[in-house]
Amino acid sequence: MLIGGLWLDASAWDAVVAEIGGRGHDAVPVALPGQGDGNTSATLADQVAAVLAAADAAPGPVVLVGHSAAGTLAWLAADARPDKVAKVVLIGGWPSPEGDKYADFFPPENGVMAFPGWAPFEGPDAADLDEAARRAFAARAVPVPEGVSRAVVHYTDERRYDIPVVLVCPEFTPAQAREWVDAGDLPELARIKQLDLVDIDSGHWPMLTKPAELARVLIGS
Repeated sequence: MLIGGLWLDASAWDAVVAEIGGRGHDAVPVALPGQGDGNTSATLADQVAAVLAAADAAPGPVVLVGHSAAGTLAWLAADARPDKVAKVVLIGGWPSPEGDKYADFFPPENGVMAFPGWAPFEGPDAADLDEAARRAFAARAVPVPEGVSRAVVHYTDERRYDIPVVLVCPEFTPAQAREWVDAGDLPELARIKQLDLVDIDSGHWPMLTKPAELARVLIGS
């Protein structure tokens, strides 16, 4: 189950879904309320409910894949369904701590947090996106409802720490991620009993720039 990060709708996974399907596996991108359907009043609870509905509809255990800020969304769903989730894969992001806001990174206007342009992402995040790709991304970017970005994160079931987690490291290295975990900067990751770190040579959006490589990583995770 593929869960896109901020400003992405489910179509962001199209190339990855095709690559995974070509290798004989099933991949389901989750359509999130407020990210592609025009529902600017959607909340984080609505998005969690959408992920849970998709997971509950699956015939067996599921692997939740959360990109960037949606690592928190995947983790919230795992917290709500620890017996249904076989594994969580995080791509370029990690769960927010208890009591933090979901993704309050840029000030909202008119009830939504719009894509802020490329200035905040200059450097490793966007190094593999050329000008055409940047224009295409900005044109399709979906403003995130304030009820999502500024929602407060709450967890309820510590069995989530028993779920194996894979952190895919795109614009940062596994060694850097391990340093952050060991330093206490990523408290949710620090408590996970089985945490594996996997490198991928890409910027922050490998589903767009390295879909075949990402598909291989996801299948092998």
